[in-house]
Amino acid sequence: MIIVLKPNVRPAQRDRILQIVHDFGYKTHLSRGEHRTIIGVIGDEEKLRTLPLEALPGVEKVMAVLKPYKLASRDFHHADSVVNVNGVEVGGRAVAVIAGPCAIESMDVLRTTAAAVKRLGAGLLRGGAFKPRTSPYSFQGLGEDGLKMLRDAGDEFELPVVTEVMDTRDVALVERYTDVFQIGARNMQNFNLLSEIGRAKKPVILKRGMAATVTELLLSAEYILTRGNKNVILCERGIKSFEDSVRNMADLSAIPNVQSVSHLPILFDPSHSTGRRELVIPMSRAAVAAGAAGLLVDVHPHPERAKCDGPQALLPEDFAKLMADVRAVAAALGRGLAAPVASARVRPRARARAPRESSPARKRKRA
Repeated sequence: MIIVLKPNVRPAQRDRILQIVHDFGYKTHLSRGEHRTIIGVIGDEEKLRTLPLEALPGVEKVMAVLKPYKLASRDFHHADSVVNVNGVEVGGRAVAVIAGPCAIESMDVLRTTAAAVKRLGAGLLRGGAFKPRTSPYSFQGLGEDGLKMLRDAGDEFELPVVTEVMDTRDVALVERYTDVFQIGARNMQNFNLLSEIGRAKKPVILKRGMAATVTELLLSAEYILTRGNKNVILCERGIKSFEDSVRNMADLSAIPNVQSVSHLPILFDPSHSTGRRELVIPMSRAAVAAGAAGLLVDVHPHPERAKCDGPQALLPEDFAKLMADVRAVAAALGRGLAAPVASARVRPRARARAPRESSPARKRKRA
């Protein structure tokens, strides 16, 4: 349910409304817009309808939210959300490009890639230290060593970094090194992980599951939002279909579809959605034209030697072509590229500080 406050509501009246709702055992989320303040109330809507909330001073109207997701809905937050990642804005008019190797293999490969994507205009650096692979014999990532490499490369080239977290037990570790968590398609409905990431508060990219509907994607985002983390970025990465000439079927309609019902920014991953290098650039152009908040692109200096997803990775010269095309499409729509702000980017890392342990980790320690 949503409580819309009057434009001239006083802070004391607003706080009184919040207190009354809390006294009845409901959770609230405050959203301050340009002209209105809205209180989202989470709980049993049937019981909520019996409360005389509209009689409270400062309340303009009370509305039920019919969608199964509340905080991700435009009913709760009408304006587009913009997630600020150390000076790089994801959402709004700018197009954020996140690029790097699918998996972190070595410092040499990572530095070469980081230097190239930074020079060509990428706003964030991506790389996987933990890799969910279908086969247990495939490269699984370098773990914490990979995280250290990613952090060092990000600091050297003044790029915020993005990496995947797969397990609640690793959230505290990954949090020490990353600027943005990534939750992959296989973990979109790992609800314990979503809840833990919601408590961590750092920005998170949530990928759509390969067999998930848009509603299911938004309900997964709701798990993160209800735990207090408002910095959620969605990502369309293709869904399974009967077509076997591509890795996945890129559902570009999901971009305007999501934007029509949710305020959360949505990226497009042309690499995993197609699995083919020659399709990445045209699908990137189409995604920006469809209104995507940004792109998540695999780039590797030697794709033929990549330990993960080499056939879909762009060479740096291919990435240069992609960036030129993205700039052209974005400019035609009155948009530009989101770029890192160096002065806001680099932050000292407290390596000596012990990481915050996730609840499963604490349970194992006690055991």
